[in-house]
Amino acid sequence: MLPKIKTILYATGLGPGAPHVLRYALSVAQTYDAKIIAVSAMEPLSTFAQSLVELHVPHERSEQMHRAAREQVRNNLIARIERLCAKEQSADPQGRSRVSEIIVEEGQPAQLVLQYARSKGADVIVMGTHRHTMLGEALLGDTAHKVLHGSEIPVLMVRIPEGYYEEGF
Repeated sequence: MLPKIKTILYATGLGPGAPHVLRYALSVAQTYDAKIIAVSAMEPLSTFAQSLVELHVPHERSEQMHRAAREQVRNNLIARIERLCAKEQSADPQGRSRVSEIIVEEGQPAQLVLQYARSKGADVIVMGTHRHTMLGEALLGDTAHKVLHGSEIPVLMVRIPEGYYEEGF
C-alpha cells in the first residue's frame, strides 16, 4: 500500500537555501495534494549571554527588552516565510494556500521540529542540509542529524548546492 501524505512539515532556518528546499516541499504537496506547515525556531539566548546583559541592565528591564526583541524577530521571520511562499506562488497557483500554517517559536530547532511533527500529525518532514567534511562527503548539520535520528516519520533531506543563494525573500 502506498503511503498517504497529507501533512508536510517544512523546517527552515531561512538560510540562503530556503527557497530551494521549499520547492521540494511544494512539489511533494502538489503531488499528494497535501498541506504544508512551516516551522522555524528562534534559538534562545544562552545563560552566559543573558548574564552578560543583566550585568548592565536590571533583570526586569532585560526581560522587557528580550520579550520585545523576540516578538520583533518572530514577526520578521513570519514575514520572510510569507514572502518566500508568495514568490513561489507563481509556479503553483495553489502555492500559498498549500502552506496552511507558519509557526515561529523560541526553542532548540530540532526539538521544535520533532515536537510539531508529532503534534500536527505530519506524514513527512522536509528540511535542507549543506555541510560537508573536508573530504567532500555529506555530513549532516547538528539540527538535521537530530531530526533524522529522532523522527518517527520519514525525513526528506534536501541537499543545498554549494554556494547557493537566491535573492528576494
